[in-house]
Amino acid sequence: MIDLKNLTIKKAHESIKNGDFTAVELTEAYLEVIKQKNSELNIYLEVFENDALKQAEEANQRFKDGTAVEMTGIPVALKDNILYEAHVASAGSKILENYIATYDSTVVKKLKTAGAVILGRTNMDEFAMGVSTENSAFGVTKNPHDTKRVPGGSSGGSTAAVAINSALVALGSDTGGSCRQPAAFCGVVGFKPTYGSISRHGLIAMGSSLDIIGPITNSVSDAEVLFNTIKGEDAMDSTSISQNTENKKQSSKMVIGIPREFLSIGVDERILSNFNESVSKLESMGYEIKDIKLPNVKYTVPVYYIISPAEVSSNLARFDGIKYGLHIDGGGNLLEDYLKSRGSGFGPEVKRRIILGTYVLSSGYHDAYYNKAMAVRELITEDYRKAFEEVDVILTPTTTGPAFKIGEKVNDPVKMYLEDIFTGPANIAGLPAISVPSGFVDEEGSKLPLGIQFIARHQREDMLFEIGKKFLNE
Repeated sequence: MIDLKNLTIKKAHESIKNGDFTAVELTEAYLEVIKQKNSELNIYLEVFENDALKQAEEANQRFKDGTAVEMTGIPVALKDNILYEAHVASAGSKILENYIATYDSTVVKKLKTAGAVILGRTNMDEFAMGVSTENSAFGVTKNPHDTKRVPGGSSGGSTAAVAINSALVALGSDTGGSCRQPAAFCGVVGFKPTYGSISRHGLIAMGSSLDIIGPITNSVSDAEVLFNTIKGEDAMDSTSISQNTENKKQSSKMVIGIPREFLSIGVDERILSNFNESVSKLESMGYEIKDIKLPNVKYTVPVYYIISPAEVSSNLARFDGIKYGLHIDGGGNLLEDYLKSRGSGFGPEVKRRIILGTYVLSSGYHDAYYNKAMAVRELITEDYRKAFEEVDVILTPTTTGPAFKIGEKVNDPVKMYLEDIFTGPANIAGLPAISVPSGFVDEEGSKLPLGIQFIARHQREDMLFEIGKKFLNE
């Protein structure tokens, strides 16, 4: 019996190498968990069982011939907006329900090169718009810690998959917190790298200046291995960057900055209590704690919900029912085809953001809204630049509260949007950030996970891995 609960990439690699179990046996163990639990939790939209077992057999061969690397034979779940050639990628939407990817995304190519095993595609908020996975066209995913609650979003399927040990690791995407917020709700590690450090080629676009693919794992060490496997500059993504290996000298004593004023905005008392306990733990570990000011970060949510819908409006214009995806014959003319196809194919939240984005980009409002939001984005980025002159990393809670109930906030978009308050700033400024588990709260008989978030300056993922591993005692 393989101990999936305590397995890491390193342990799995050593076990396969030593003959304790094979890559096929490991894959079969995860497929068995999916069979047992997926119908209740609605995590996987599709399981690629035959493909996965074939990839596992190929991985076994690589171990035999000595070409295996650390990710060889490691079972991975993919968020449903990451293209995997010859497989459906629907982005959780009816408009792409039957769309079959014609090529591999760059991250999938890199996983294949490493010999990883791709288990299936996981549920998500439609086109990654949401914080609860309630916006999926294919039903809500349930939180494994309490099935009456959401797993977070938009990468709720990927985080729940890792939380129930139905994948060793998973990939999500993070536009305003979509790897980190659900990771906190599900008690796992969610990592958002520096913008551009992982290619977006083959990621179905939501907000192109904000989107980044990110690892979801049970440990910081696994997030590091997965990041190192898929990172790097890519000719197919002009926004991608090569990893900067210079100026990586670490200060002997890392200084942690805390923006205390920012933490007072609508945060559950239990979250603050857990956060303060985490701060005390870090102090006892020898870290210096320093209060900092981020005066413009409080404007993140309104800035995000102008810039993001504007980019959504532009990116989703391609889904017209003509080139690919759902087509409904409008009968009369081309415009009626567009209206019928888009009207039936998109869900309420996607329509809301397309309308909002089109409005803020329209003549007469572009300067008042979009240009102003972009100016404030620069101020927020500058706040962080100044803060990082004094500190090495910045610490906040990941969320304002524990996982909320399914249906609790679905009719209040503003409450939903405020879920991004701590995670959104890293996307606005393009900074790397990681959410790590920090404890639990008791709620109606369930133990609900909590998370704290570390943010570092551009391309200093190494600092996040170092402090995250120490905090979790890895």
